[in-house]
Amino acid sequence: MSDKLLVGLVRAYGSPLYVYDLDALDAAAAALRAALPAPSTLYYSLKANPHPQIARALRLAGCHAEISSEGELTAALEAGFDGSQCLYTGPGKTTRETNAALRAGVRRFSVESATDYRRVAACAQAHDVSVTCLLRLNADSPEGASGLRMTGTPSQFGLDSAALLAAPEEFAPLPGARIAGTHFFAMSNARNLEDLLASLTASITEAARVHRATGIAPEVVDLGGGFAAPYAAAGERFDYAALREPLEEALDAHLPGWRSGAPVIAFESGRYLAGGCGQLVCTVSDVKQSRDRGYVVLDTGIHHLGGLAGLGRLLPMQAAALTLRPEEQRSGHDDGDVAPPQRVSLVGPLCTPADVLSRTSDLGPSSEGDLLGVANVGAYGLTASLLGFLSRPAAAEIVLRADDVVEASRLVLHRTPLTPSPQDT
Repeated sequence: MSDKLLVGLVRAYGSPLYVYDLDALDAAAAALRAALPAPSTLYYSLKANPHPQIARALRLAGCHAEISSEGELTAALEAGFDGSQCLYTGPGKTTRETNAALRAGVRRFSVESATDYRRVAACAQAHDVSVTCLLRLNADSPEGASGLRMTGTPSQFGLDSAALLAAPEEFAPLPGARIAGTHFFAMSNARNLEDLLASLTASITEAARVHRATGIAPEVVDLGGGFAAPYAAAGERFDYAALREPLEEALDAHLPGWRSGAPVIAFESGRYLAGGCGQLVCTVSDVKQSRDRGYVVLDTGIHHLGGLAGLGRLLPMQAAALTLRPEEQRSGHDDGDVAPPQRVSLVGPLCTPADVLSRTSDLGPSSEGDLLGVANVGAYGLTASLLGFLSRPAAAEIVLRADDVVEASRLVLHRTPLTPSPQDT
């Protein structure tokens, strides 16, 4: 996306705004597909960005949908996914949301405990349907390193492999449901290919061991993901082309029927698929100095980008912003006379010292009214942030295809009156 295009969008729709490029989604999906064993199923994890236009583009690129809430289910259906293309996951599924998924045609769930399995089965029986469940496992030991470790340690996610092997009868077929495979998600945002390969290979080995020990025939083995992407900074997609051959060798060794679909092998990605498609464009509201520190105050903040980091629940935000200048604004600027970057803090408009997008930004000299862009925020951007904090409006979202606007919209939070209703059973 050119600076000229982004500046034009701000003039048309205001600031701040997210801009999503569907062509970038297509390219990311093709790159990841080429790096994965064939045949395999690729799920798009809507938690990364549930915008229906993004989900629709990835559906057309051949992805299925991994969802974990009624809101994500609604977005997936709006994007054109059939319920049969959805995998419903999550550690705290309620009777209400399970029933909603069943009514929408969802017939595959990932379950994380015996209680979760029994609840899904009871709901399916009440709807007079049969569903298949993948049992999410927390392997006994971790492999590889990552930004976020999700297996091999105590966790709210999944069932410890040792607990399953100690009591496999807890997961025998039930009226309405049966276990048809295993589900892993050992790491998120792997730092390098070697760690990701080690993790995925360990999950393949663990799947074969568990299915062999329990006698459960594996129809599906979902190996999860961990595919990394740059976040809130310039950078290109990681190259995972070297994954395919060693993963296929591991599958041949441990799950030899996979090439004919017994089991079906699945992967999941949100960050890698959607991250590179989005840019946040914002405006400088003020530039100020306090003692020895400079502050660039923006019209965006942790309510639009990285609010979980603002609460200290994840690593602090360190967004890298660049000044946008369309061609007509470049005249009069001699590149040889450009002032050196100044180290400043990028802060937002919220009435809290937590509203910081970067404490050490090497941004060039800035003035009120300058437009800044933060790249690679198509995943874990707007809907991963504190949208309701201080009741400010959400950033606009503009979707492009070949630089043409496909949709321009804004999420709005509003109160809905409630009336007592019978318990949903």
